[in-house]
Amino acid sequence: FMDINNNAVVVFSGGQDSTTCLLWALRRFDKVIAVTFNYNQRHKLEIECAKNIAKDLGVEHHILDMELLNQLAPNALTRNDIDVKAGENGGLPSTFVEGRNMLFLTFAAVLAKVKGARHIVTGVCETDFSGYPDCRDVFIKSLNVTLNLAMDYEFVVHTPLMWIDKAETWKMADEFGKLDYVREKTLTCYNGVIGDGCGECPACKLRKHGLLKYLESKKEEN
Repeated sequence: FMDINNNAVVVFSGGQDSTTCLLWALRRFDKVIAVTFNYNQRHKLEIECAKNIAKDLGVEHHILDMELLNQLAPNALTRNDIDVKAGENGGLPSTFVEGRNMLFLTFAAVLAKVKGARHIVTGVCETDFSGYPDCRDVFIKSLNVTLNLAMDYEFVVHTPLMWIDKAETWKMADEFGKLDYVREKTLTCYNGVIGDGCGECPACKLRKHGLLKYLESKKEEN
């Protein structure tokens, strides 16, 4: 009999952050399940990436159909005719998907309850969150309470990256002995290039800046 108090569901996209969270969860919980959402994102490759990583790490993996999100909230991650661009005048970037994290975490919670897991892990982060409202700590805490009430179940939503920057996320992967793995196997790029990416889009710039900053600090320590 497995203690459900120590089973976890990880919201998993196959990117740097969620892969680091998956590695984090594998060190903390008895059983870890990864869940990936197919919302007709621009890059089907993201789902392939997630599948391959889950297989590599021997993690049970579910892919849930969330195409409804694409119908509701057109944005640059789901529509080829919308350009990826940064937010203007304090607005949100074109890559923001309304309500995405709320929906993802809610479906992850349903899966977790059905699978007998109490822990939900997500890679949201306030440090480099481009102003996305659904990445804020206050939202996660509020949703955690709501999920517990809605399902009469004691969930704990974990956000291991909430207060760290990209450099510290790389450091975490390195501490798990998986820096090169995360660097080569994950897909963060908005243009769908695995590994170091296209180097030009906002996601690649953020990722690269963090990596260089971490490697610099590591050099200084040695």
